[in-house]
Amino acid sequence: MELDHLSFACGHEGLAETADRLGRSLGAEFVDGGFHPRFGTRNRILPLADGTYLEVVEVLDHPAADKVPFGQAVRARSEAGGGWLGWAVRVDDLAPIEKRLGRAAVPGGRHVPNGDELTWQQIGIKGLQSDPQLPFFLKWTSDMALHPSNSASTDPKIKLLGLEIAGDPDRVDDWLGGHADTVLTDFEIKWIAPNGQPGILAATFATPEGEVRI
Repeated sequence: MELDHLSFACGHEGLAETADRLGRSLGAEFVDGGFHPRFGTRNRILPLADGTYLEVVEVLDHPAADKVPFGQAVRARSEAGGGWLGWAVRVDDLAPIEKRLGRAAVPGGRHVPNGDELTWQQIGIKGLQSDPQLPFFLKWTSDMALHPSNSASTDPKIKLLGLEIAGDPDRVDDWLGGHADTVLTDFEIKWIAPNGQPGILAATFATPEGEVRI
């Protein structure tokens, strides 16, 4: 189990301006990630070090967006002004998680601008909707050579250092099926008692120009 990516929902300014704003803060440029036909969303992505990436995601005027949990979650976060939506961890086997959560994973996919299709199975978005501190889980079914962290023409220069999460570490450990600090070791999690809705409050990145907190 390891971190796959972070999701940031665009605000009222829209996808392009939100991605440009974050890109200026990080000293990097987000690229077009494509369209999620099953979810009614689209994104822009920034590959990070350690096989992870950051996405800025936008809900579309598309029938799927109102029917599936991911589209619903993006719409709700964007209508609230945008900001951190959640985090995703990837695993090699979803079966133990399906058994623990009592439901089956669902397929996901994204058509990228060069014509490739990325595919995966995911589970846990309903958990994120009800308790935004919780990550969701995914298993990639397309070739990992197509993983968004590999889409940069050069080695990514930006690395996630840590997350600040309003929530309960015991709750997240139970959700993960193990201690977060032992199964997710490439970054630090700082837990903050929630004063309102739980979820990601901030992320800190190492960039060529120094540390940046968003």
